[in-house]
Amino acid sequence: MATTKWAIDPTHSEIGFKVKHMMFTNVSGKFNDYEATIASDENNFENAAINFSADIKSIDTGNTDRDNHLRSADFFDIENSPKMTFKSSSFTKVNDGNYELTGKLNIRRIEKEVKLPVEFSGIMTDPWGNTKIGLNITGKINRKDWGLNWNSALEAGGVLVSDDVRLNIELQFAKQ
Repeated sequence: MATTKWAIDPTHSEIGFKVKHMMFTNVSGKFNDYEATIASDENNFENAAINFSADIKSIDTGNTDRDNHLRSADFFDIENSPKMTFKSSSFTKVNDGNYELTGKLNIRRIEKEVKLPVEFSGIMTDPWGNTKIGLNITGKINRKDWGLNWNSALEAGGVLVSDDVRLNIELQFAKQ
């Protein structure tokens, strides 16, 4: 079978996340500078190879002080680990429109396997004749698994930053 290559359309994609702050509200963020590719067998995405990288300095939570803290050694440590990467090991169809993505997520030079549910939105041709696909990746990871350990205890109990990071990743790819 011929391999089809897909490149991310960054103007129609978002790498987003949410973390609980003070145990009861969510703080949202995203990465603004990233790359992603898919290699698949024609239009069959079963076992597609998915690769992703994000430039940590592009983290954006809407607050400069918080973003700078996230870039520091307390969290992502961009001095020593400027990129976050993901390389898939499998992309398995669960049922129509739903897949499970498994692969190695590397943050702070710590590589861990993750499994994430993916909604495949389908294949369409845009008004300019480009073939596109859409993916929505969700899931949850524990930030401490990658050495993102900084926190502060709250006087009333609990902690300032949740260990759980919820992912909300909307991706559009163009056939190359």
